[in-house]
Amino acid sequence: MSLCMQEETFHHCCQHLLQLSQQLRDGWSWESAQGCLEGYLKKTVVRSAVIKSNHVWDKTETTSDSASHTSCHPHEILNFKQLLNVFYIVFSVCILHIYLTYILYLHSVCSDLYNLFLQSFPDASCDDDTITSKIADDDDDDDEVHIESEDICQVLQYEYHILFSCSYSTPVLYFRAFTQEGRSLLLEEVWNSVHPNFRQRLQNSPLSTISQEEHPLLGQPFFKIHPCRTEEFMRPVLQAAHDQSRPVNFVLTWLSVVGPLVGLDVPLKYSILLQSEANTRDSESD
Repeated sequence: MSLCMQEETFHHCCQHLLQLSQQLRDGWSWESAQGCLEGYLKKTVVRSAVIKSNHVWDKTETTSDSASHTSCHPHEILNFKQLLNVFYIVFSVCILHIYLTYILYLHSVCSDLYNLFLQSFPDASCDDDTITSKIADDDDDDDEVHIESEDICQVLQYEYHILFSCSYSTPVLYFRAFTQEGRSLLLEEVWNSVHPNFRQRLQNSPLSTISQEEHPLLGQPFFKIHPCRTEEFMRPVLQAAHDQSRPVNFVLTWLSVVGPLVGLDVPLKYSILLQSEANTRDSESD
């Protein structure tokens, strides 16, 4: 099974994906590059994330309509997102209050039990200084937990582009992300947003799977998922689809594998629409 994709096939798959996206209102659009015939698929996503010690961790995702973001600057985020930010902070403070109340209650119970123990066993070998020291250590641990729980929820805007790589004959995913203030995320922050189940293996790749380089059509800095292992993970996926006689859109199938690595999920409804189209064609041919 050959995985070498021609640019004409890439464009055909992109047009099909756009048709499905329009039905699902998923926000994909086609952008033509100025001064040439080439172009790329584009989607803008606004997602709330938790910033923890300069680490970004994805929490929820909201897809924005592509037309509404065509002229939108990264820092022009709707006010209700700021309200959502305040809600997360208030919610975190409430949870922290409950947690500290529970810790104080446990401390009181442990003190009562300790006093009861001393009354029952006055000659116990464990001296008072040792237990007092252990209780102090526990208090230190509680303080550490309190510090680590101080997360800051922010709203980030992600912009995803799908281009065709002539060198690898495969699609390539480019993306960038901004805070509400318009600051671009650093490469380290992007890596920290990758789920831990994927991060270690991706970082140990011979070629860094996620890197930062110039966008080939826009000439601006973007992050990129390197396409060197596309054939490695796409071959079994396409083989399984072929064995089960399932319809396949190469770009869509590829995106469902690489997209979730950087927070871009592909709705299951795409697969349902593909199967529905295949069933319609089969019924018409009969």
